[in-house]
Amino acid sequence: MIAVTGLVKAFNGTPVLRGIDLTIQPGERIVVIGPSGTGKSTLLRCINFLDHADEGTIRIGDLSVDVAKATKAQILAVRRRTAFVFQNYALFANRTARGNITEALVTVQGIPKAEATSRADEILRDIGLSDKADAYPASLSGGQQQRVGIGRALALNAPLILFDEPTSALDPEWVGEVLDLMRRIAEQRQTMLIVTHEMQFAREIADRVIFMEGGRIVEEGPPSQIFDAPRDPRTQEFLRRVR
Repeated sequence: MIAVTGLVKAFNGTPVLRGIDLTIQPGERIVVIGPSGTGKSTLLRCINFLDHADEGTIRIGDLSVDVAKATKAQILAVRRRTAFVFQNYALFANRTARGNITEALVTVQGIPKAEATSRADEILRDIGLSDKADAYPASLSGGQQQRVGIGRALALNAPLILFDEPTSALDPEWVGEVLDLMRRIAEQRQTMLIVTHEMQFAREIADRVIFMEGGRIVEEGPPSQIFDAPRDPRTQEFLRRVR
């Protein structure tokens, strides 16, 4: 089980997360929705220590970390248990598709290069990009780059994959292929925490939907409740605006 307790984060004195409590069961797919600037991406980044929260506890299985006192070893341990898919792909421009996947395996997981290469080729087959193994990001479409980014996350075999608006930087023609890959991953009961503005996708894929506003979790429940019968007026207003 994965648990976030009392997570607080401020930037230059401005609160962004105001005491987030969140529990995620193994195999659960949770989608986070809400207005821009409400702390959704910051929540994901703090779980992975890409941003350092000010207060709170992160627990993944038998690992429990007080974020205010986290050591480098604890942060590395959390990152080995989480994988991150970025909005803007975050691929190394000087690495091929294969190289971007092996880099994560070698540097984060400490896997020998030959084993990492074999694993990368297996992942590229799974995501339908075997023919692009030696291609550099500049020669790939946005959809292909994001699929490599997702492949990099999959290769880590992490208990939790964090998806930070994975289609927001894509041209509309490439969104479908990325969402299709995410559906395939979800079918394998991979534990996923997803921030997205794709409401229909959220309805289809989520076991639980969380609505955030103002750095707080306002409402959460199954997709049928959140999308068809939201209880909080703020959730109702948000969904009226995005539909």
